[in-house]
Amino acid sequence: MPGPIETRLSEIGVTLPDAPAPAANYVPFVQVGDLVHVSGQISMGKDGKLITGKLGETLGVDEGAAAARRCAIALLAQVKAACGGDIERLVRVVKLTGFVNSTVEFTDQPKVINGASDFLVEALGDAGRHARSAVSAASLPLGVAVEIEGIFQVR
Repeated sequence: MPGPIETRLSEIGVTLPDAPAPAANYVPFVQVGDLVHVSGQISMGKDGKLITGKLGETLGVDEGAAAARRCAIALLAQVKAACGGDIERLVRVVKLTGFVNSTVEFTDQPKVINGASDFLVEALGDAGRHARSAVSAASLPLGVAVEIEGIFQVR
């Protein structure tokens, strides 16, 4: 029987994918005590294709927010993997750091990363509320639009 997190994800139409494998010489997550530090997850669509582009040039805020939401889904997939497949061990989201591939003139990085923050609150309620940073990057790996890393408390 699914727990409250799995039930809520199902209600909002989200199925967590398999946790993405690392693309270089790092691990996808490290657990220290009751905190899981998840490496940056890049924007990837449901179809497995990268969501690429530069905010303020080829992408708008809504497209960036959708890309950030996909990063948050990948973050939860990594947390589930860190918890041996049991997402119900997640206690809360502690902190997100969001990187937005954007032009020098683009200043709506927080609105882009809201795509991840809003999703986590929608999926987890108060346990999804978190501290956060949203910063611009001149470019991101593979030309992706957004990359987000996170810290999560688990039991």
